[in-house]
Amino acid sequence: MTREELLSAHARIKPFIHRTPVISSSLINELVGAKVFFKCENFQKMGAFKMRGAANAVLQLNEAEKSRGVVTHSSGNHAQAIALASRRVGVKATIIMPRNAPEVKKEAVRGYGGNVIESGNTALDRERTTDEIIAKSGATMIHPSNDLNVIIGQGTSAMELLDDHPELDSIFTPVGGGGLLAGTILAANFFGNACKVYAGEPEEADDAYRSMKSGKIEKNETANTIADGLRTHLGDVNFPIIQKGVERIILVSEEEILEAMKLIWTRLKVICEPSCAVPLAALYKEKQLFKSQHVGIIITGGNVDLDNLPFLNVHP
Repeated sequence: MTREELLSAHARIKPFIHRTPVISSSLINELVGAKVFFKCENFQKMGAFKMRGAANAVLQLNEAEKSRGVVTHSSGNHAQAIALASRRVGVKATIIMPRNAPEVKKEAVRGYGGNVIESGNTALDRERTTDEIIAKSGATMIHPSNDLNVIIGQGTSAMELLDDHPELDSIFTPVGGGGLLAGTILAANFFGNACKVYAGEPEEADDAYRSMKSGKIEKNETANTIADGLRTHLGDVNFPIIQKGVERIILVSEEEILEAMKLIWTRLKVICEPSCAVPLAALYKEKQLFKSQHVGIIITGGNVDLDNLPFLNVHP
């Protein structure tokens, strides 16, 4: 992977994405004791950073691959991104989604022209169903996070953030499948000025944290977290990048995620998914380590299920 590959990916996907804004909050800066800059990928096309990686992967299909279509499995945002990117170039997209994925995300995939096939709720269930579709149709698999073209595409978000704020000392992302984290590490390496990369992860889905400890990819038997976008595990493409480049993975509780989500909604005045609040929760939990620093946080998406907001289940 080279600096030029990220620059080429950014140029390739530029007509298909928004250059999202970077915002800040004086109150959050005071609470954390640092200057925090939020890269608002919740304002991205289809509502999440996933459009970047999906577009970069779809745009590099050859004509034979386009004719057979693409397939992927996703709990939501990658599904929408593949459906939208595929529609833009006239490619059929089949999306395997777990039955427990938010209904708002399933409807959005259908709205973008994707063919939704439901599977069981575990990662193995999704992968098994995907393999069956590939065997029948010959469709090209575009993995949500363990595909180098996807990883490089995701890295363009941090590229833009560092272009706007080259003074950043660190960048925080959430970690689920690991595509955004790996892409951010590449961007920080090639475009940052000694910029370190940290990840936040739910305690209830701590496979990446355990993977860093054991040195091999770990999986979760259960993942009972409100951060539904982070219920997946790392892959053999992104794990080596993460092993080499992440400074630390910080675990946060469900309560800490919820409080950070409330802070983003009320202070930044933007809608974000629970998964997006995880890096802010991680930064706040370890704020003493980042005192007076310049910190970037990628707000990864805004596709919330308004009928199932976590706030509605919490009482003072």
